[in-house]
Amino acid sequence: VQLQASGGGLVQAGGSLRLSCRASGSIFSINKVTWYRQSPGKQREAVASITSGDITNYADSVKGRFTISRDNAKNTVYLQMNSLKPEDAAVYRCNANISPDDSSWFDYWGQGTLVTVSS
Repeated sequence: VQLQASGGGLVQAGGSLRLSCRASGSIFSINKVTWYRQSPGKQREAVASITSGDITNYADSVKGRFTISRDNAKNTVYLQMNSLKPEDAAVYRCNANISPDDSSWFDYWGQGTLVTVSS
């Protein structure tokens, strides 16, 4: 199983980006998916998560600006980021709890995608 994160880039403050986290390989089911971010000198922060039942959770710092969603047919989770602020700049990574065979579950990490926000 592999997770591919994409969609990062450079955007002006107030702008938007959409990150994607796509899972591929031997997948029976995807449970919870979480987007994390980390910037230099700061601890890793859970930004948003979504369960298989579409229950979402957001860090207070992004509530009202970020939206997490999933497309089960594409094994993909999206993070729509609006009204971006310079403090949102970070490397974003996704983590997914995946079952390859409905009898065991594993956590997988995607590679980071860099989000840069200019003021």
